[in-house]
Amino acid sequence: MRVLLAAGTTDTALIEGISAAGASPELMAHTPAADAEILAYGEPTRAPVTPVSPTGCPTPAAVTRAVRETVGFDIAIVDAGLAEPTTAPTVGIGDVAPGADVREDEAVSDAGAIFDRAHGYGTSLPDDDLLIGETIPGGTTTALGVLTALGEPIGVSSSLPENPLEHKRRVVDEGLAASDLEPGACAGAPLEAIRAVGDPVQPTVAGVAAGALESGTGVTLAGGTQMIAVAALLRHAGVDAPLSIATTSFVADERGDDLEAACERLDCELTVTDPGFADHERDHVAMNRYCAGEAKEGVAMGGALSLVPDGQMADVRNQFETVCSRLGIDAEQGGQHDDEECGGD
Repeated sequence: MRVLLAAGTTDTALIEGISAAGASPELMAHTPAADAEILAYGEPTRAPVTPVSPTGCPTPAAVTRAVRETVGFDIAIVDAGLAEPTTAPTVGIGDVAPGADVREDEAVSDAGAIFDRAHGYGTSLPDDDLLIGETIPGGTTTALGVLTALGEPIGVSSSLPENPLEHKRRVVDEGLAASDLEPGACAGAPLEAIRAVGDPVQPTVAGVAAGALESGTGVTLAGGTQMIAVAALLRHAGVDAPLSIATTSFVADERGDDLEAACERLDCELTVTDPGFADHERDHVAMNRYCAGEAKEGVAMGGALSLVPDGQMADVRNQFETVCSRLGIDAEQGGQHDDEECGGD
């Protein structure tokens, strides 16, 4: 099994109150690079930030890395608009720039070209099965943007304990107005939706998925409502191949029946995995913060957890403690990085 991570940035994340992926714009720009390094090496190597909240909530990359250290899987990291460099080995699909603020008239001006190049890469992958994840601060807002532009009545989750959904809707409304579009105007035109109110990770993931499916590879979109948005983009592009969504119990707890209804609407198989943090034999601040509603998903966390064989989730939890210690997170007192916040959106 190969886990592919699309890592990128969007200026939409800089809108106040949208993302919990960094305490400042300067640090937020490094979050996807840090996530890629944690997935590849177990800790940041070049990125000057470890995405850990003041309350001790680590980026979902820490969970995905713990799964990798426990059960093993190959990785590929695609540069889907990184604003800052990373030492993690990355695949380039041409020059992909960070996304603009969705409130501008164009958020991803070259969405079609990105999709085409990613599609070519997807068709070249030799795997029988592929699990695709993402890391992009602000990604649930851009997900809501494309869903609204496509006319899909689907909400989104948040890495914040309280989802600022109405704020996100106002931002999306401003973005559609700036692009002279009404909700639903891009039905059947997914690349136009991305161009107007999306982000560069979306055409990357959609392109890779479409190419892989075309070549006979089984594709699982590893994530929550951001991957629901990608599934919608694929369906609106006429891709009708079997498609799976794998996410965490934390997203499912927040979105409830909405998540199941969205997967049914988009004809996607849904897998929800509970890492059992609430049942861990030792009290650990990182697990407690996930149970309190922080982070929830990202960096292929839900998909990686779905790979854990029966009986090995306790091993993953123990390894997660090890990864947290490596990242400077004290089990009882929380993170040492007091000015940082959780990765994801």
